[in-house]
Amino acid sequence: MEAEVVLASSPTDAGVSCWDLHTGAEHLRYKSCASSPHGLASVAGRFLASSQLRDRKSSSGSILYWSWNKPQVEVRSFPAEPIKALVSNSQGTYIAGGGVSGDIYFWEVATGKLLKKWHAHYRAVSCLVFNDDQSLLISGSEDGCVRVWSLFLIFDDARREEARHLFEYSFHEHSLRVTDVKTGYGGSNAIIVSASEDRTCKVWSLSRGKLLRNIVFPSIVDAISLDPGEHVFYAGSRDGKIYIAALNSPVTSNSNYGLHIIGSLSEHSKAVTCLASSADGFLLVSGSEDGMIRVWDTRTRNITRIFRHTKGTAQGPVNNVLVIRQPQNLNPRTSANSPVSPLRRHGLTLPPPLEKFANSPDENAHAKVFIGPQTTSNHLLDSSYISVQTMEAQIKELQQQGSSAAAEVDIERLKSEQLRSVQMIQQWKKMYENLHQFCVTELLDGTHTESANGPNL
Repeated sequence: MEAEVVLASSPTDAGVSCWDLHTGAEHLRYKSCASSPHGLASVAGRFLASSQLRDRKSSSGSILYWSWNKPQVEVRSFPAEPIKALVSNSQGTYIAGGGVSGDIYFWEVATGKLLKKWHAHYRAVSCLVFNDDQSLLISGSEDGCVRVWSLFLIFDDARREEARHLFEYSFHEHSLRVTDVKTGYGGSNAIIVSASEDRTCKVWSLSRGKLLRNIVFPSIVDAISLDPGEHVFYAGSRDGKIYIAALNSPVTSNSNYGLHIIGSLSEHSKAVTCLASSADGFLLVSGSEDGMIRVWDTRTRNITRIFRHTKGTAQGPVNNVLVIRQPQNLNPRTSANSPVSPLRRHGLTLPPPLEKFANSPDENAHAKVFIGPQTTSNHLLDSSYISVQTMEAQIKELQQQGSSAAAEVDIERLKSEQLRSVQMIQQWKKMYENLHQFCVTELLDGTHTESANGPNL
């Protein structure tokens, strides 16, 4: 069983809690965090980031970084406006943030450069998510709209000038604020599930750009989580229940809750604000305004573990939960006299703060940094951020064909596909060797049997 950890944060200054999902062991508590909803992100497992909204009336906000082995904030960024939703792509190359003005900001992690900013919505961006192949960014907003953005279009200046609008799709069927958005597997053929304060969850087709299913819930849904098999999704509501909705059920339903709703989980005393699933889908983690994080077995629908985010008698709300693979340098909480961690010995540092404003186009004429795909090696990543100077000769031709940022995104995708292809070839090679060995063994055994039976004929 792969080690996974649960991360939880709240809008109050209660820090970020961290536990082992399967054993319940508590790790470090990261201090000075008052996160916005959908504002907590693990940047490819390398470090933790969170957007901060300490004062709703304030015109400024911040984005904080923590390394896994130190509870204090190490890097502070101050964007041009408060950032609500915050998300990183799976390789940790980029961070996207949704502003209260409706703008989306797109930063390069290694340099902190603000690569792009565009006006995405008429009101604040409430949630952001990348699709599984990282080529699309999906945003939900307080204006009730869900929009799909192609990063290849966003970063291709020539195509942007020709396009009538920047988004691929604009879904505006929700009548109130969008509270959460999730996407399934399948790249551009995946589904999108969105939740809204209008008490509905809507299922969309990315390939056709159409609404596939509209599900009405008894209460407002603030959080959704897709089962990895995409048979069902879970909807956390303000009545304290987690509803289970079928994605492939017939139109008719015997449920007391309504069409397509096949059951519920009910233990929270207040609104369910956030949901996350384990990698295998067997465990569901829910956070609530009651300050509790509950872990559910999705097969039996029973609670297997309960965590309390706040200490003592205080019951601050939880507004973010994440389930991620345990980072290599994350260890159970130890004393202040513990030896220096391997991370410090190897001299790894966090990337610089994110820029407040974009530089001039000439200054961003070519990408200066490239972050390779996440490795599964057990060795420490001594050089997670690699200078692109060693790669400029190889990508010069691609950069001449289009904008430099578009070329970098394309290279990221190609390198990821190459890595998957190499892994698949190795698997096929191993299968071929096993099959060859089996055939040779069978042939030799048959020859020996015939030789042994020959004299008796």
